[in-house]
Amino acid sequence: MGQLIKLQDYVSRYEQNIYLYPSRYVRLKKQQWGKLLSSWESGNQVFEELPAQPALSDWYEEEKVPLSERAKGFFKFRKKESETIVETEEGTESISAEEDPFQFTPSFSVRPNSEEDLKRHFLDQLFSYQMKWASTTLTEKSFVDKKFFYDERLKYFLQRFPDTFLVLYNPIFLLKKAPVEVETILISPTDIWCISFLEKEESAVFVGSNERFWLKRNQQKEEKVLNPLISLNRTEKIIKNILQLYEIELPIHKLVLSRNGYIDYPAAPHGINLIERRNYDKWFQSMRLNRSPLKHVQIKAAQALLQYCQTTSIRRVEWDISTKQDNG
Repeated sequence: MGQLIKLQDYVSRYEQNIYLYPSRYVRLKKQQWGKLLSSWESGNQVFEELPAQPALSDWYEEEKVPLSERAKGFFKFRKKESETIVETEEGTESISAEEDPFQFTPSFSVRPNSEEDLKRHFLDQLFSYQMKWASTTLTEKSFVDKKFFYDERLKYFLQRFPDTFLVLYNPIFLLKKAPVEVETILISPTDIWCISFLEKEESAVFVGSNERFWLKRNQQKEEKVLNPLISLNRTEKIIKNILQLYEIELPIHKLVLSRNGYIDYPAAPHGINLIERRNYDKWFQSMRLNRSPLKHVQIKAAQALLQYCQTTSIRRVEWDISTKQDNG
C-alpha cells in the first residue's frame, strides 16, 4: 500500500519528518496485518465484538463533537504516557503515543468470509487513516474535500502499489510565490514517475500528436482532449530542477496511463511511456514486483520536493487551548 506523503496542498505529517515516518509505517502496518490475520485464522471472536468503522463517518465525527469535549480529549491524550513496542531487525523500538504515526486498529462488525475479504476491509479502513495522516499533524489541520474519499485513482495508488512507494497526489508547488498544480508523482526506491491519466469511456482510442489537443475516438465519434504531455513536461521540469539544486540523482519517467483505453501515437517523443490496455498488465506487475526497500536517495528526493510544496492549513483549536492552559 503506497504511502500518501502529500495530498494537494494539505498539511502532512511526512513534511515534519520524512526520514521517520515511511520506515515506521512499513513496520507497523506489517505488524497490524499480521495480528489481524492471526486472529482471523484462529477464529477469534474479536470480529463480532468490535463495531464497524465507516471511513467517512469516523472522519467527520470529530467535527460534530463540542469544542469543550474535544479539548478534554486532547488534554487526556497529551497526559497519557502509553508506548508501543515495535520489533525491528535491530531489536525493539519504543514509540510514545504522540510519536506513533500509526494509531490504527482495524475493526469489523462481522467476520470476513475469506482472507481476500479481510485484506480488502483492512485496506479500506487503512485508507481513511492515511487520509488523516495526509491532512493533519499534532498542531495543524487542513480541510479535505470529500471527493478524495471516493477518488478511485487515489485508492489505486494507495492500495495497489508496494508500501515503499511514496505518493504525491496532485501536489501544488509554490515556485516564485506562484502556485503550480502538477501531475501525480510516484517516488519508488529506484525511480520517480510522473503520471497523467488519460481515461474516458471503455475502449476509447486516443490519437496523440505534438499539438495542444489530442483526439479521442469512440463509436465513430471524435472529440478533443488536452495533450497530457503538456502537464507531464511541466511536472518533470519542476522535479528535475529541484533535484539538481540538491544534487540528487534519481531517474525521472513520464507516463501517460490509460488502463481501459488505447493510445495511438507511433511518433511519440523520446522518453514518454505510453501505457494502455495492451501493455498495462506487464507494466503494472513490474511495478508491484519492485521489492527494493526504502532508500536514502528516495527519502532525500521526497524531502526536497516537499519543501517546495504549498501547504494550506490552520492551527488546531485544541492546541491553542492547551497552550493557553500551559501559560495560564
